[in-house]
Amino acid sequence: MESIQGIPVSSGIAIGRAFVLDAVERYVPERKITLDAVEDELKRLNSALDGALNELERLRAHTEQELGPDAARILDFHIGVLKDETLLAPIRDRIRNGLVNAERAVAERFEQLAQQFRAMSSTVLRQKANDIIDLDRRVLGRLLGETDDRLAEIDGAVILVAHELTPSQAASIDRNKILAIATDAGGRTSHTSIVARALEIPCVVGCHALTSTIQDGDQIAVDGESGKVLVRPVESSVEAYRGLQIKQSQRRDELRGTANLEPATIDGTRVSLMGNIEFPEEVETTIAYGGDGVGLYRTEFLWLTSGRTPTEDEQFEHYRKTLELLDGRPLTIRTFDLGADKYTQAQSEEPERNPFLGCRSIRYCLQNLPMFKTQLRAILRASAFGRMKIMFPLVSTVMELRQTKMLLKDVCEELDEEGIPYDRNLETGMMIEVPSAALMAKTFASEVSFFSIGTNDLIQYTLAVDRGNERVANLYTGAHPAVIQLIKSVVRAARRRSIDVSLCGEIAAEPMYTMLLIGLGIRTLSLVPSQIPAIKQVIRSVDVERCERVARKVSTFDSERQVINYLRAELRKVSPESLIDSASGT
Repeated sequence: MESIQGIPVSSGIAIGRAFVLDAVERYVPERKITLDAVEDELKRLNSALDGALNELERLRAHTEQELGPDAARILDFHIGVLKDETLLAPIRDRIRNGLVNAERAVAERFEQLAQQFRAMSSTVLRQKANDIIDLDRRVLGRLLGETDDRLAEIDGAVILVAHELTPSQAASIDRNKILAIATDAGGRTSHTSIVARALEIPCVVGCHALTSTIQDGDQIAVDGESGKVLVRPVESSVEAYRGLQIKQSQRRDELRGTANLEPATIDGTRVSLMGNIEFPEEVETTIAYGGDGVGLYRTEFLWLTSGRTPTEDEQFEHYRKTLELLDGRPLTIRTFDLGADKYTQAQSEEPERNPFLGCRSIRYCLQNLPMFKTQLRAILRASAFGRMKIMFPLVSTVMELRQTKMLLKDVCEELDEEGIPYDRNLETGMMIEVPSAALMAKTFASEVSFFSIGTNDLIQYTLAVDRGNERVANLYTGAHPAVIQLIKSVVRAARRRSIDVSLCGEIAAEPMYTMLLIGLGIRTLSLVPSQIPAIKQVIRSVDVERCERVARKVSTFDSERQVINYLRAELRKVSPESLIDSASGT
């Protein structure tokens, strides 16, 4: 048995036989044609291009109908290339002037385009080389009368294993045949990840040497929670995963009935449960799971999935659509959190050695004012269509916050001059994600309408731990006494100024932490929508007095292990079944 660690991007567990999707390599020989045959060869080319375009447009329409516009958007680049005559003209010129067959002209041109994309400085644009290769195979397949659609060969339920799925392959996935997906490459914003989440199929990406380790028919297990892929697992591991599968299935059935129940404690204290989303289409999922609204809209995914800066109107339409889908429920938009990602690092002339401690989030925004103002205009315009709040990420100094508020005021004045409506009572907040902000929460509380404690970054910066580094990942935990003390102090500061405070991040979705957070005074949690029912069940099983008692006890501990053991023991007393939904304690 071999265990390979990847990046979990879509939750769930699957066990089954592997279907390894190998790329079909075609050798396209050069064949000389006569001058008289040129027109016929051009007709063959046009027929292949038109056929490929029509096929992609049908696939896009089907994907949009089944999975929504954001999943369908992964095919826009393909369609755009096939409609761009400046990119295709050299193929026709090669046939006319070089008197070569259409297959050879296509292969040469697409390889040239792929090389051009590979040479680009932007990571996102370099990845477009794979899209070009995908198009090359699709057009050549039509010219040669062949197909490389191995997905059509799948005759039963399998786990799809590939180096990386092309956009057209990802959009062609049949959820009735694919139990899970595991790939060598990819990240949270890759085509594969977007489609897997939309289909609710377990998926792990970034597994590196996975395809060189697995053969067709091998039994594997994919854990979309931990990011592990077990290759040829021993029987005891298979039994353990099957047992976990059964428990998770039973829990899903059990929790399904909580969607319409109030997230209130036994003594009647309401704890609002909001969803974290990246795309408007996730609103429906949030509501279906019983969410009260959206507590964190990660707007940077508009940048990361398109590889360019969206226009003001494009952003406005996304935000407006989200508000309309929420139908009166609240939406909190976080301005874009860029700078530490591959996209913006690739755009930079001098990529930073340590971008997580460099020009990211609000710092990046304030150094890229035109882009930031465009987003603020789009947000303000959309605010006229529903209940919206705006918050700024990774604020570490009062001057950063004041500068941002001044910029927001300037944008409001611009819209006033243009006669464009917006919510003049729009609430402005900030995320507490660094120790300096937590320690100065009392000062910040007089500057904003609300706080949102972003625990993922707060843990990382408080403990000086890169959670993506396997050598120190075990040190990354929300149970560290220092992290808990910071959360406690932020809540206290917010209460003194009578401003709202919410908490988001992985610990918000962990049932083990729910009683502690309620006991510390948190009354709004923002989390991944699928975990809302599990957290709601814990809330409905406790009273505030018990939670405050838990928080007082935790404050006496000096190690994270003590905290974890105690919280798990307390959870077992009130909701033992919730331990199934809780991770290992980090």
